[in-house]
Amino acid sequence: MRVRVDPLVCEANGVCVGLAPEVFDLNDDDELEILKPDVPAEEADHVRHAVRSCPKAALTLEE
Repeated sequence: MRVRVDPLVCEANGVCVGLAPEVFDLNDDDELEILKPDVPAEEADHVRHAVRSCPKAALTLEE
């Protein structure tokens, strides 16, 4: 599974960071960074929840 962000849509609300902090982070410029684009199996459920919870629908999954 691979997760991607559309930087033109993302508002860096940080919902995904709160739900999957091992995969997502906000940098010093308040831009979303994906720490593990190839999602580890143990984080898959958290990342799916984060993608569904993104208020701007800026995250996508490729499974």
